[in-house]
Amino acid sequence: MFMGEFQHNIDQKGRIIVPAKFREGLGDNFVVTRGLDQCLFAYPMSEWRLLEEKLKKLPVTKKDARAFTRFFFSGAIECEVDKQGRINIPQPLRKYANLDKECVVIGISNRIEFWDNKHWETYFEESEESFAEIAENMMDFDI
Repeated sequence: MFMGEFQHNIDQKGRIIVPAKFREGLGDNFVVTRGLDQCLFAYPMSEWRLLEEKLKKLPVTKKDARAFTRFFFSGAIECEVDKQGRINIPQPLRKYANLDKECVVIGISNRIEFWDNKHWETYFEESEESFAEIAENMMDFDI
């Protein structure tokens, strides 16, 4: 299980440190792809395979299903942590998430997310303002 929030910089070559606390859970190889809300999602291979199986079941005849799977899989790359604890995020993914310098890496249960620091702060502040309403809506999911 991933949880917590960590501040890291991404260098000009697109390398960013994966927090030591997350490395063991991610394993030797893991997948990074475009996420929702203009961030990147990173999944351990076991979680990626489960997600892949679910997405394979989506009907190819549905436009939204095709669009989502294209968006999700076309940006996916397999990553490996180097000896300094970093991964290299390719330019198209950095551009999508606007990762330029200051980043936030957060743990979200079965995945981690990479955010541009300013975008994360804005997102967090907006979500914080409506947290009670969000929590109330989550009651529909028996949480």
